[in-house]
Amino acid sequence: MHFDVVAEDLQFPEGPIAMADGSVLLVEIRRQTLTRITSGGQRTIVAELEGGPNGAAVGPDGAVYICNNGGFAWVKLPNGHFTTEGFAPENYRSGSIQRVDLKTGAVETLYTECEGRPLRGPNDLVFDRDGGMWFSDPGKVSREWMHHGHLLYARPDGSMIRRVRDRMVTPNGVGISPDQKTLYVAETLTSRLYSFQITSPGSLADPDGSWNRGVMGPLPGRQMLDSLKVEAAGNICVGTLIHGGITVFGLDGGTEHVNLPDHLVTNLCFGGTDMRDVWITGSATGRLFRGRWPRPGLKLNYNA
Repeated sequence: MHFDVVAEDLQFPEGPIAMADGSVLLVEIRRQTLTRITSGGQRTIVAELEGGPNGAAVGPDGAVYICNNGGFAWVKLPNGHFTTEGFAPENYRSGSIQRVDLKTGAVETLYTECEGRPLRGPNDLVFDRDGGMWFSDPGKVSREWMHHGHLLYARPDGSMIRRVRDRMVTPNGVGISPDQKTLYVAETLTSRLYSFQITSPGSLADPDGSWNRGVMGPLPGRQMLDSLKVEAAGNICVGTLIHGGITVFGLDGGTEHVNLPDHLVTNLCFGGTDMRDVWITGSATGRLFRGRWPRPGLKLNYNA
């Protein structure tokens, strides 16, 4: 599969959104911005976001909602690029969920805690048809400890947030099936993809006790999963770290891997008139790739 490079020298890009005008919005985690990139590669800073803007999605009001991981400590590599081991920086306070007004660039912080416990490092999110957002919080790590991760649900007006699944291991990518009945959550360190039955907005069916039900993976070797999107036919496409590319999990339990020239492929989005245009963030090289996917992606519930 062929991919063109739309933009280079991005500072750890993530959270791409294919917009109705043909541009792509994405976050640059190290630059701490929400950035718009045109089809010709020109870029504009839409908003500046302290901490670590990570996942991004358009909400029901046309604003962009950001999972802010609170920031990372960065390491400069010999090739001039920067990377992170995921450790918190010295000025870290907490993670948050933020709202960006696309017309003004104004940033509003909606949530910094849930039920009295701080958000550690929100990572990825998806909106359901009811207008609520599912989002992951893998927590923070140091050389000595790591947090449990969580799956949460919140309303975009700041009125409600709840923790839906506790004690996960680095939950990252989040997506919803075409029929809106299944929620997918990818765990980074375990390279497993979980599926949960959605019973109502913000609620999941209780676990049935089966040790392997609703779990795909782990992937062989040293691979880790990042953020994800869903195809129109239901396959789940997950950014894959170390073995850089996109891993496609089929509903039959099989997988296929699409290689890209970047070992930290973090996320993707679908767009275009037939939903087969795909944009992919290569965070190690700081590139935004564009190509034609073999199958159409699923239209998200909201766009702008």
